[in-house]
Amino acid sequence: MAKVKYDWYQTETAVTVTVLLKNATEKNYSVQLEQNTLSLQADGIEPISLTLWNPINVEQSTHKTTPSKVEIKLTKLIGQRWEALERKSEAEESQAVTSTAAKKKHDWDKLSKQLEADDETKDDVNALFKKIYEDASEDTRKAMMKSYYESGGTVLSTNWAEVGAKPVEVNPPDGCEFKKWN
Repeated sequence: MAKVKYDWYQTETAVTVTVLLKNATEKNYSVQLEQNTLSLQADGIEPISLTLWNPINVEQSTHKTTPSKVEIKLTKLIGQRWEALERKSEAEESQAVTSTAAKKKHDWDKLSKQLEADDETKDDVNALFKKIYEDASEDTRKAMMKSYYESGGTVLSTNWAEVGAKPVEVNPPDGCEFKKWN
């Protein structure tokens, strides 16, 4: 049996559940509404059974069919926003609380120190390029300046023989696009 998709939205007075069901008008389907439950059965799909977040007024609730869906309008007994369509069982709620409590707590001081260390690493890269530039010959410095300037910061070469002979082409990293700003 196929599992059917459904979605829901709400207003202050009603909750509307939309069940996506191809050829809904041709299928034998049935909707059963009780104060706290909604059930839908149809040919060829897995039945839907929901325990609703809050009680509904069964007499004022309706459903209608279109060729692609069944729309079920549930009238709220209490005019308040629902946090979810379904209320979880006691076992599911206690399991969710347990799993949330079991999650690892973050050590924000440790993360902060790690971020600072990453910043220092970035500074080390800049220091490396400064050291290369300072220790380089005049030709290497010219090659670095020309390649960086002409490529819009996408190429840094230290080979003057290669860079000095022709203009340096823009070469952005894979997946990036270079845009010239005037």
